Amino acid sequence: MTRAITILTENFSDWETALINSTGRAYYGFDTRFATSGGTQVTSSGGMVVTPHLAIEAIQLDELDLLIICGGTLWQTDQAPNITDLIIAAHERNIILAGICDGTRVLAQSGVLDNLRHTSNSAENLSKLNYGGVAYYQDVPYAVADKRVITAPGTAPVSFMAEILCTVGISDENLKAYLAMHAAEHRRSA
Repeated sequence: MTRAITILTENFSDWETALINSTGRAYYGFDTRFATSGGTQVTSSGGMVVTPHLAIEAIQLDELDLLIICGGTLWQTDQAPNITDLIIAAHERNIILAGICDGTRVLAQSGVLDNLRHTSNSAENLSKLNYGGVAYYQDVPYAVADKRVITAPGTAPVSFMAEILCTVGISDENLKAYLAMHAAEHRRSA
């Protein structure tokens, strides 16, 4: 069973990690948990109130396979929790790391993206951080996976989910059907 924790902040972007958590839990048996700074209740950008399972500070890496950082406006402020040490330690243990939208900023700030292909909402979003991975930035509208680190713009929750599942080792017919269903929505009419 894949053990996953998603880190949420106040005003987190609720659509960004909903697919991976729901699909992982409901269809692939993931143990999905949520963590916030201090274990406090948070409200999403859409108004959803979430009571987390644990505090970020209580995360035990030996009980974790996948760490997801959900995007949200707080990551661009000085009120964002400092999780750099957690990210570095998780990366050193080969735990899968996944950041979407401004969650990619956390990965960049920790140095994890310095030598890996990655993406974000825009190159400018990360270049403001003065990080070392500028040359590896991929200007694409979908998720990018490289060496167990997945990044995505906030507009790409479907490919974010798919890249995480593939990195975990899941690439079955159900996933292909699910992706085809979502892709159909974006096909242009003839």
